[in-house]
Amino acid sequence: MRFGIFGSAQAKRGGADVDSGAGFREFVENNVKAEALGYESTFVVEHHFTGFGQISATLNLLTWVGARTKNLRLGTAVITLPWHNPVLLAEQVATLDLLSGGRVDFGIGQGYRHNEFAGFCIPMEEADERFDESLDVLLKAWTSDRPWSHRGKHWQFDNVVVEPPTAQRPHPPLWMGAGRPQSIKKVADLGYNLLLDQFASIEQIGQRIALFQSEVEARGRRFDPMKVAVTRSIIVAMTAAERQKALETRMAARKRVHDLAQTPDGQNQSTIMTYAQTMEAAEAGALYGTPDEIAVKLQALRDVGAEYVLLNSTGGIQTLERFARDVKPAFAGEPALR
Repeated sequence: MRFGIFGSAQAKRGGADVDSGAGFREFVENNVKAEALGYESTFVVEHHFTGFGQISATLNLLTWVGARTKNLRLGTAVITLPWHNPVLLAEQVATLDLLSGGRVDFGIGQGYRHNEFAGFCIPMEEADERFDESLDVLLKAWTSDRPWSHRGKHWQFDNVVVEPPTAQRPHPPLWMGAGRPQSIKKVADLGYNLLLDQFASIEQIGQRIALFQSEVEARGRRFDPMKVAVTRSIIVAMTAAERQKALETRMAARKRVHDLAQTPDGQNQSTIMTYAQTMEAAEAGALYGTPDEIAVKLQALRDVGAEYVLLNSTGGIQTLERFARDVKPAFAGEPALR
């Protein structure tokens, strides 16, 4: 198995006595330490208008991480295409890819939080068509050496050649977040890599990987389990009381996100909104416990086809250190043929 890290930093608001940049600097330092511990990648979220300081300028933060690391893959999980000028985004991603020596993993999505679409004054109902048009422009921007123009519903460009070129050709690997069957089939159809969320149960993860594998193979391509990344929240070596507190914190965070994401009519049908908000469901989707307990859950994930896991360490760098020392070595071998 391979392991990366996933998550966000926090920029706290406050008066002159509050260091709003402390969380960002700590995040960068933790990524430097994670690379030294043997983690493969870092995947960073994009969110806006939360009131609690989640990462908004994802590529800017990854540029700092890239400058401080040598081999760590620099992932986005995910950039929400409907909100971005696709030509400017293509330029920014290409710049980071060049500066990092070809380490960008570009994760993209359609978005699911109503408050963000409302904040940008973009109808959430347009998410799919905006995503598709922006993706078309991005691909043209990265692969065209001659001037081109685009006349779309949402974007227009005249006689442009996007610079600089990317280091990875024809462009950085594309990852797409998906959960519903039709979305997973779309990822397979496009030939991209699949990002699975941190709330699904192990059984659901297995079903989604199996569907993705069958769809990839139905299109005549070989399935590579390393092109599916599964995200899990993790805390290592807790007492029963600490585990309970962590689960309560996880549920509170879910509710906070749920409230931001829900539409006024209460009909947001995004996958992430469909999971049961119970203590049992919260624990089923997380890696909380002793090293031995976490190893059992990891083996269960591996048994259903997960070979690349992104760890969202709510226990900070200490959890990543414990995991690297006490759990990771047992999963270092190559996967058995399926």
